[in-house]
Amino acid sequence: MSRVGKYPVDVPAGVTVAVKDGEVTVKGKLGSLSRQFPAEVGIKVNGNQVEVARLSTSKQARAMWGTARATIQNMVTGVSAGFTKRLEINGVGFRAAVQGKEVLLNLGYSHDVRYAIPNGITIVAEKPTLLVVSGSDRAQVGQVSAEIRAWREPEPYKGKGIQYEGEKILRKEGKKK
Repeated sequence: MSRVGKYPVDVPAGVTVAVKDGEVTVKGKLGSLSRQFPAEVGIKVNGNQVEVARLSTSKQARAMWGTARATIQNMVTGVSAGFTKRLEINGVGFRAAVQGKEVLLNLGYSHDVRYAIPNGITIVAEKPTLLVVSGSDRAQVGQVSAEIRAWREPEPYKGKGIQYEGEKILRKEGKKK
């Protein structure tokens, strides 16, 4: 069983952490994140460290101990450095462009796909075939990346579609004559 919860979270300079009634608020140069945690875990700030403790020995408390610690670590990292996911678009005629607050995707459908960019997320089209999704909330960056990828997941025969940078696509052999 993992004991991730026993390690304190180091808070870098320029980041402030406040705890009130189970709600943790983290503020930094990239914004502010707030999250409510269950009553099974106790969270306290000691100087430049945040400590998470189990308040009981129940299964739920043990499960939430490590989860709360990891979530707080992600919040601190997000407001100080941020998170980024890079999406590659492969396929003849497949491309993407950012227009205002939406992403315009040409993915081989009879129409262009328009994806509205949510608040707190920045999407940049470095090339017509490379999208960079960034933000301070790790879960939101991952969710937006997954939603964009879901419009045309990579297929195993030619590899056409949207994939994460560095993702390995298992390729299949096509039909034989």
